[in-house]
Amino acid sequence: MSFELCDHTADIAVEATGETLAATFESVADGLTATHCESVPAGGTRFSLAVEAEPIEALLFDYLDELIYQRDVRAVLPCEHSVTMAGGTGRLEASARGVDLSSVTAREIKAVTYSEMALDRTPTGWRAYVVFDV
Repeated sequence: MSFELCDHTADIAVEATGETLAATFESVADGLTATHCESVPAGGTRFSLAVEAEPIEALLFDYLDELIYQRDVRAVLPCEHSVTMAGGTGRLEASARGVDLSSVTAREIKAVTYSEMALDRTPTGWRAYVVFDV
């Protein structure tokens, strides 16, 4: 799993790869965490979520949107992401460690966008490109 933060005009983008679709979703989520702050403190509590959507790009969008929603509702920064694809590719189950936002100096990420979103199969797995509104 790997990701890279990419400059994108007034926004920020994440390019991520993984051997599996689930690993790629985890890498994009790790990139989302990194867009918030450079380092994440220890502590926090794991929480679970499930997302269902088709096509697969909508599933990625809805997963990231749900992480941002959980950040806002729980007042935590989601990190240490774990994703399991359930029922093919139209549903996922995930968990993340939620670190109290008061212990993090974080940049505000307003939303995930469909702008330039890409999710492609590669010879070695999957590649995703996602832009976040800051």
